[in-house]
Amino acid sequence: MTSSVTPGEGPGEQPEARLRADAERNRDRILAAARRLYATEGLGVSMASVAREAGVGKATLSRRFTNREELINAVFADRMDAYAAAVTEALADPDPWRGFAGYVEAVCAMQAADRGFADVLTMTFPAAKALEARRAEAYSGFLELIARARSGGHLREDFVPEDLVILLMANAGVIAATGDAAPDAWRRLVGHMLRSYATPGTHIPTLPDAPAPRALYRAMVRLARSDRGDS
Repeated sequence: MTSSVTPGEGPGEQPEARLRADAERNRDRILAAARRLYATEGLGVSMASVAREAGVGKATLSRRFTNREELINAVFADRMDAYAAAVTEALADPDPWRGFAGYVEAVCAMQAADRGFADVLTMTFPAAKALEARRAEAYSGFLELIARARSGGHLREDFVPEDLVILLMANAGVIAATGDAAPDAWRRLVGHMLRSYATPGTHIPTLPDAPAPRALYRAMVRLARSDRGDS
């Protein structure tokens, strides 16, 4: 009797192409799950939680991403591209101060849109080579933004690049603390900081409204519950 099984497709076996397709699907599911969890909970999410969210085993996760930094690098590659592109757009603005202020607002908005990315911008990941390369590119462009804004007479001479890092750390904290209760609170922080960076006489946009007292109260209650580990 002639067998209809072709080479490489014995009983219980899958063709190599199908194995590759399964592996790619698993990778996509892992990335999608990590994006969801990082965006809502930050980078403190465990690899085991990512595996559960993706519906795969820990072994499958470790085959696709051997460590946390590899996963973070893959999840945030597109966001780091946008981060670097924001500098390029700001440098193209003929108004140096507007370009500087617009960049600061754009980056803080990126943080507000994704808690995971808010954390990424305040940490370093030496093993995530592509991510760190884009960070270095953005930093180089930011140095040029600073020089242009200073030369235009609108940025204080004592502003240093580290001041942006401090702002991003503060912004990440505000975003994490306020959550859905006062989601626009970060805008008020950024507005105040831009005023502190500007020289006297520089045109400053209207300061965004402060969160309503009740919204801030809800945020404070939420934060207290989170610190206690309450659900």
